[in-house]
Amino acid sequence: MPIDNDRILIVGAGQSGLAAAHAALEQGLRPVLLEASDRAAGSWSRYYDSLALFSPARYSSLPGLAFAGDPERYPRRDEVVAYLERYAAALTRRGAELRTLARVEAVHDAGAPGRRGFLVRLADGQELTAPAVIAASGSFDRPYRPALPGLDAFAGPVLHVADYRSPASLPGEHVVVVGSGNSAVQVAYELADRRRVTLASRTPIRFVEQRPLGRDLHFWFRVTGFDRLPLARAEQPPASPVLDDGRYRRRAMFTRLDGEHVVWPDGGRERVDAVLLATGYRPNLPYLADLGALTADGRPRQRRGLSLTRPGLGYLGLEWQRTPSSNTLRGVGADARRVVAALARRLLR
Repeated sequence: MPIDNDRILIVGAGQSGLAAAHAALEQGLRPVLLEASDRAAGSWSRYYDSLALFSPARYSSLPGLAFAGDPERYPRRDEVVAYLERYAAALTRRGAELRTLARVEAVHDAGAPGRRGFLVRLADGQELTAPAVIAASGSFDRPYRPALPGLDAFAGPVLHVADYRSPASLPGEHVVVVGSGNSAVQVAYELADRRRVTLASRTPIRFVEQRPLGRDLHFWFRVTGFDRLPLARAEQPPASPVLDDGRYRRRAMFTRLDGEHVVWPDGGRERVDAVLLATGYRPNLPYLADLGALTADGRPRQRRGLSLTRPGLGYLGLEWQRTPSSNTLRGVGADARRVVAALARRLLR
């Protein structure tokens, strides 16, 4: 099967894949977006109902298309979905190809001796080839559920935030939310309206104000260059500040769950009705297994979005990939430009 030297295959048409396609068009390439679902919005439509961006619309756009409306507001989930669909439509008008219901099952070496490139096999049996592939499929379908003592035998429901939609998802009066990030705090705030909520985390939560000195924190990130600060070791990132004032009941991580009870480090026991795990996600890249591009636990062998083992393979949307904002709407565009430009220099010219 011949390989088109100017084509780049992008797995996923969420925010990272769309940013990659925009960067590819800027490089004069022909991006093909392969999206497993029926729409170009990534996982946004499956997030919990009350989700709002942690950064204002002014700082949350992908390259080339700003959010409409008040730039200081915090767009909600459905606004982001609509924005991403508009962005995808604009890309297709410029020449990008979007294939929905195109689930990638495997990526292989192109196979012919001396020939560079990849063969991508879809779930329906179709095969495509290209000299470069970008894995931008996100991590929502691989939620991380830590092996907490007693969790499997806990008497009440245990949900990961990936499965949470609204307070109706969880019964009872006392909910323990496990986690220390913005999603944990946002869901805890929603749940606390009608029930008792405890935030449990292994490390103290770094609460910061959303709008210090009257300006959103992301304004100060932009002014100071924090959002563009390269990371020396992406495998061990620093803890992120949580945009909140710290009004929650927070306790050090429990030692175990025992039937209907949670046991705290001081030996105290409390009855708890439900547990919500806001414990993050892991890269969801099983389709790369045959390339030798992943570690034993499924993480990509990469540095700043470029594969360390497979020239022509790139990544986007990994947490702490290059900067603190790498897996966000406000930061993935800069990463996309760098990754696509590097692939173009290596293989596509």
